Amino acid sequence: MSAYKIIHHEFDVVVVGAGGAGLRATFGMAEKGLNVACISKLFPTRSHTVAAQGGIAGALGNMSDDDWRYHFYDTIKGSDWLGDQDAIEYMCREAIPAIYELEHYGVPFSRTEEGKIYQRPFGGMTTQFGEGPPAQRTCAAADRTGHAMLHTLYQQALAHDARFFIEFFALDLLMDDDGICRGVIALELATGDIHVFHAQGVVLATGGYGRIYFSCTSAHTCTGDGGGMALRAGLALQDMEFVQFHPTGIYGAGCLITEGVRGEGGILRNASGERFMERYAPHVKDLASRDVVSRAMTIEIREGRGVGEHKDHILLDLTHLGPEVIHERLPGIAESARIFAGVDVEKQPIPVLPTAHYNMGGIPTNRHGEVVQPRAGNPDAVVPGLYAVGEAGCVSVHGANRLGSNSLLDLVVFGRAVANRCEETLVKFGKPKLASQASIDKALSRFDAIRHAKGSRPTAEIRLDMQRTMQSDAAVFRTQSTLQEGVERIGKVHASFKDVHVTDRSLIWNTDLMETLELENLLSQAVVTMSSALNRTESRGAHAREDYPERDDANWLKHTCSWLDADGTVRFDYRPVHMYTLSSDVDVVPPKKRVY
Repeated sequence: MSAYKIIHHEFDVVVVGAGGAGLRATFGMAEKGLNVACISKLFPTRSHTVAAQGGIAGALGNMSDDDWRYHFYDTIKGSDWLGDQDAIEYMCREAIPAIYELEHYGVPFSRTEEGKIYQRPFGGMTTQFGEGPPAQRTCAAADRTGHAMLHTLYQQALAHDARFFIEFFALDLLMDDDGICRGVIALELATGDIHVFHAQGVVLATGGYGRIYFSCTSAHTCTGDGGGMALRAGLALQDMEFVQFHPTGIYGAGCLITEGVRGEGGILRNASGERFMERYAPHVKDLASRDVVSRAMTIEIREGRGVGEHKDHILLDLTHLGPEVIHERLPGIAESARIFAGVDVEKQPIPVLPTAHYNMGGIPTNRHGEVVQPRAGNPDAVVPGLYAVGEAGCVSVHGANRLGSNSLLDLVVFGRAVANRCEETLVKFGKPKLASQASIDKALSRFDAIRHAKGSRPTAEIRLDMQRTMQSDAAVFRTQSTLQEGVERIGKVHASFKDVHVTDRSLIWNTDLMETLELENLLSQAVVTMSSALNRTESRGAHAREDYPERDDANWLKHTCSWLDADGTVRFDYRPVHMYTLSSDVDVVPPKKRVY
């Protein structure tokens, strides 16, 4: 492997990823005096958090009666009882100080007439433990909340002198023989140099793997690099069968139309102009949770009430809101609809379709962000030196289905939690134990093999096969036959990666090589997602089995843990759902039928 120039670094902590979670963790650690590096394959303000539109949830009570306990209840119900109630209590209680903290850092929230943070209604957010009217809980900066947060968090990281390695592609975790993470190895895209980051701790904040689907709201960079590295390191991922489809992606483009549109009064209509959500969720209508709305839309289309030449989509109507509301609260949506759908939202509805949006599953963690794995007699065994936050992680506050505007909250609450944990447990400026040469050689060997791959299939061809398979066999509704066929098809696509052909052998800004490395990360998670969906014989949250239409708490109130062997075989084990709280301030919410 001497062909590569290798540069070594030593840090207390290395954060991989510079989205909301990665930046909150990075500057939190820098603020506490830890020697921290953040490596990112793209410029921090280009991270996918920038695309979050609707807002961040927190029971501030600025616009309606609210309480963090109501938020706690809604999140558990939204998770279809697969969420860990200790972590959910922590997130919902911490939401309030976390949002005020963001305000003080400089996030330019929209304001009420009294100057308080503006809050809008969002799907699944209610009052009085589900008995009261919808809550106005989602704090918004117009419809560009993620953009505002990401820029603010990056500014804070720079203000605290955090060290950034921008346009560095993380290749693999460096694990020692005792299963301790000793660092990470990365490719510097501009020079082709290999950088080895030795550290006491590695935080994976690499986002989701939405690009396994053909139609998704995710950026092309959302390739689940952290999950891919974890699987290669012999670690299990958790609850990968739960993929959220956002009800309103622009038809044909997949571009996201925020739930905030329905929060401001937008209405979904079928071909006859009917507000059909009244039939599916009579209490909250268009503001039911995302899985409920996505399924309702899919049923309308299946039963012939879809819109357009092929009767294959639904309309989202804003025309009754008036220009003033649209200009003040939804300016970005008006622009997106004009660019991607050719629609003037003041006069015409937007054509929309459920689109793959968010991965509830990921690298399992506890509420401190420490990665955990089920081991003999201990379902919560910590992997020393390894952490995960944001969409890459699965602390399981979202369970089987995430409530809208809880993801931006997840980023800041657990980004801060992991910074606090590292301050408590790591030695400031302590010399990390260096990663072994064997672990470095293993990572380089895999990288070198992909760089010189001389098969017959281009990366783009294999990627398209994967995306079409996932779109057809692991979408909004699933059955035994589609999933069985999907497992076989995705297995063949995964195996075909051995025949990949990389055209460009250079090291400097080789996008062909980078896309091939990303594809390997995506493929491993596609295989695990499809197998996990076949394995779970019930319907829960975003996982809807037509052959098992009911939730089965007797057999399936548990987290799926899945490992991927070198030959493409998926193995399963399980972790119990945490049906306990951290304090006596709130009671455990026992499972009941989930209706809106």
